[in-house]
Amino acid sequence: MVDFASLLVVTSTFLLAGSVKGVIGLGLPTVSLALLTVAMDLPTAMALLLIPSFVTNLWQSMVGGNARAILVRLWPFLAMATITVWLGAAALTRVNLSLLTALLGSLLIIYAVVNLAGIKIFVPSRHEYWAGPLIGSANGVLTGMTGSFVVPGVMFLQAIGLPRNMLIQAMGMLFTVSTVALAAALQQANFLTVQYGAMSAAAVLPALAGMVLGQRIRERLSEKMFRSVFFISLLLLGAYIMVNALQKL
Repeated sequence: MVDFASLLVVTSTFLLAGSVKGVIGLGLPTVSLALLTVAMDLPTAMALLLIPSFVTNLWQSMVGGNARAILVRLWPFLAMATITVWLGAAALTRVNLSLLTALLGSLLIIYAVVNLAGIKIFVPSRHEYWAGPLIGSANGVLTGMTGSFVVPGVMFLQAIGLPRNMLIQAMGMLFTVSTVALAAALQQANFLTVQYGAMSAAAVLPALAGMVLGQRIRERLSEKMFRSVFFISLLLLGAYIMVNALQKL
């Protein structure tokens, strides 16, 4: 039986996460995972983000008209980012969850600092053939361990110089295949239940409502300012998650 407090946490989390995605075009899995981890254990948070993440990112992965070009160029990266998720997920039953939660916090901090500092990484096209599978593998393992899809995968997609529309679509494709792989890995590890599935499905509506709200906010708010607030908040939240988790070790 789902208690009202848990339902309120999940609904408000995905409303906020959807709003962030509506404003800046990304952040739903990252924000929802970070906030849910404050209120519940890591595997539960990972399970709850699956359906909203899949629905919103599947749409993003199909819009833009660049799917064929992205697949031709990035299939080794995407394939390894998918295949290796189960390797990382194996840690959920073998490693202290507080340690994995601390790892999630550190990834959020890295992601926030890189964006706030405006750090630009460039990967020449001649190195994509080996860097793509290597970074994809690292991203898959970290996705399985923490539920976070962004480090270092999004950094790689930014580093290879994709045009903005292609970059957004490629991120949607990465998040979609990562979500599917994570769902399979969590199911294999017996972390998915009917209750979590129902709550995750119920979170789709607030996530979509948040995206609509965020798109309206974007029309009245400086995206640059919002991104700064977003990454500062993510930095603080990541630090809180990491410190809180390390205290439980």
